[in-house]
Amino acid sequence: MVPERSLLVCLVQLIDRIPLPPQPARRGHPTVYSDRLFLKALVIMIVRHLPTVHALLAVLDQPTPEMQALRVLLQEQGRYPSRRTWERRLQAIPATLPAQIGCVGRYLVALLDPWQQDGRAAAIDSTPLRARGGVWHQKDRKAGIVPHSSIDTEAHWTKSGWHGWVYGWKLHLITTVAAVWIPLAAELTPANVADNEQAPALLAEVPPQVRFLLGDHQYNDPALREQCARNERVLVTTKRGPYPHHDDGVEVRRIFHELRSRAIENFNGHFKAIFDCGGHVPTRGLIATRRFVLGAVLVYQLALLQRFETGESLRVGLKPFLKAA
Repeated sequence: MVPERSLLVCLVQLIDRIPLPPQPARRGHPTVYSDRLFLKALVIMIVRHLPTVHALLAVLDQPTPEMQALRVLLQEQGRYPSRRTWERRLQAIPATLPAQIGCVGRYLVALLDPWQQDGRAAAIDSTPLRARGGVWHQKDRKAGIVPHSSIDTEAHWTKSGWHGWVYGWKLHLITTVAAVWIPLAAELTPANVADNEQAPALLAEVPPQVRFLLGDHQYNDPALREQCARNERVLVTTKRGPYPHHDDGVEVRRIFHELRSRAIENFNGHFKAIFDCGGHVPTRGLIATRRFVLGAVLVYQLALLQRFETGESLRVGLKPFLKAA
């Protein structure tokens, strides 16, 4: 028998209860298996640190009570997908995850009401993730030379004020600025994608309750400010130029900047510690890395939902909770 409180099974079962984003009309032959089934498989991949579809199927084949219970949850109308179906659908799933994360983020905001005692603010930021394998130096990239097979050629370079030069990826995030950190929007790109270029797509997923968007100077962009204004939001960012600033509003911005730092910078460190991606990501290529990182954001959201329903802390104990699963 599976233990009554199998956390992994509980997290997988939550997929049947979360809302899905609107699905565009599909042409051709109707799909045999629903998107929810492959979201369930993704949860298993993230929680059990299975970076490839091959590893997922190998683990599911194990004759343990928990794996038997999970195989039942991965069936629809008595049918279980073939290996080729698993590979094809799990390769396509990363493209759906930003909308799915936004949908669950709005659901959690309505359920948890994180701004009961706080202003309705959210923080936006990006954090670098190092690519697996070696680095592709610019001189070799320009010459079209890949000096070692371990290099992930789909990654790119960025320079962070905290991390220095990083070869890899960027996780772009918006989270609540409140007593509980709820991811509201997320995307994974090569590291050279500018923060302000990715921000408009993230903002499209933000709940309408958000009235203040807090960012650093990378988001001090007129087009982004205009987009916020159209949705009755105030964009508050740090300013470029030498410190200290002496213009009107500097003290207010300083307070907002501290709130932003406490929220999203702490969340980034918390997230990397939980999913063991503070060093190198365990995947190669944009599709696999996007699936892993965005899947981890979705699992974090599910963990918040599970702990809310069981009356546990939403800030303390998330790492051991997911490790235990």
